[in-house]
Formats: sequence, structure tokens, C-alpha cells
Amino acid sequence: MKREGFEKYLDQVKNWQIIDDVELLREFRFDNFKSVMEFVNKVAEVAEKEGHHPNIYIHDWNKVRFTLTTHAIGGLSINDFVMASRIDSITNS
Repeated sequence: MKREGFEKYLDQVKNWQIIDDVELLREFRFDNFKSVMEFVNKVAEVAEKEGHHPNIYIHDWNKVRFTLTTHAIGGLSINDFVMASRIDSITNS
């Protein structure tokens, strides 16, 4: 999907960055490592249900970074925006 195809979804993932028009990226910060792991596990459950899995990078004991892309097409698809929105909803629950 080219930028003109996904621009309409950008309002739904305002806290995510678009990297080279082929990847979504967002980093979260928590108070402690346990909270990071609890969050990652919740995201993992949603990813399994959706059948769409983010790359997950845990670093600096209290941060987690997610990237989303659809490898089969070498870029962004609607599934990436849906998954980003689902990850965001976990942080609000």
C-alpha cells in the first residue's frame, strides 16, 4: 500500500511513526520491567488472535518498541493499522 492508500488510517494511529512508508513504529515506556512483560504478553495474545505479529524489542528494562509491516507485500497493509490500533487499545485498558 502506498502512502495515498494508507493516509486515511493515520488518524487512528496518531502515536505511531511511519518509517519509509513501509513500517509502523511505536515505543512505550513503563515504570518497571514487570509492567513491560505484562504488556508484551497482552499484545502477544491479541497478535495470535489477529494472526498478525509485530516485531517486539524490549530494551533499557522499561521500554518496548513495536514495529509492524506486512512482509508478504514488503510494506504496509490494513492489517498493520488494525494491529497498531489494537496495541493502543491495550494501553488504554
